Amino acid sequence: MMIELPETLITGIKDKQVILFAGAGLSSHLGLPLFDVLKSYLGEQLGLRDWPELDYSALAEYYLLQRQNHAELWSWMDKMWHPQNIDIHASEPHRCIVELDFPVIYTTNYDRWLEIAFEAAGKPFRKVVKVNDLAGIKAGETEIIKFHGDLEDPDSIVLSESSFLRRMSLDEPLDIRLRADSLAKPLLFVGYSMSDPNIRYLLFRLQQLWDEHSGASQKPASYLLMVENDNIQECLLRERGVEPIRMPGKDPNAQLTCFFRTLITAVQA
Repeated sequence: MMIELPETLITGIKDKQVILFAGAGLSSHLGLPLFDVLKSYLGEQLGLRDWPELDYSALAEYYLLQRQNHAELWSWMDKMWHPQNIDIHASEPHRCIVELDFPVIYTTNYDRWLEIAFEAAGKPFRKVVKVNDLAGIKAGETEIIKFHGDLEDPDSIVLSESSFLRRMSLDEPLDIRLRADSLAKPLLFVGYSMSDPNIRYLLFRLQQLWDEHSGASQKPASYLLMVENDNIQECLLRERGVEPIRMPGKDPNAQLTCFFRTLITAVQA
């Protein structure tokens, strides 16, 4: 598979200016479950017959309202997202992410595989789940900002509909950090599907913030890896100041690996 990468992206990564934003596609590359598995679990636990028609965040909110003890859900999620048979050394995308040395990584994934990849490579990092984690960042540390929370801290998890809506308001401390980062540096989104309304709304809000505070001509370029062939979504991305990078192929996991191989070759050239 051949792919042409924007020179501005390559230069930005070399200059340590690009911020990575990693989504569920990075975790699914490891064979981890997507939200359809979580949705099935919640529906079965609640004994519902018509749960397939509900959005998973609405179903999660209903579950959390119906159950006073949520420890069973967090324990199940932790087990499902951290199976013992994963060898992080065998994940080329994770290896490339560590080698590309992004100064800041945002992730909407609950799992700890990014952190485990950094630990395995002996690369210093700082996991940021709450605003107090930002204190004392040391030079040379990659900040891994868990934008939707971390399973080691269940109170931080963004899973229910109301928690998603609060996060999308971009008014909480970590949101303010993202707002500042997005106004100053390019973002590279990988592992996202444009069929996900949450990522579409996030991109809309970031563009809205930029329009409110500065001119479009000064906006840092941002990029999104597309593993789907969708001309309509590409047009909408460009309208929101995001350059789509189309990856040919039909296997999202192979496309993700090929993208990172191509990227690291270009950056290290």
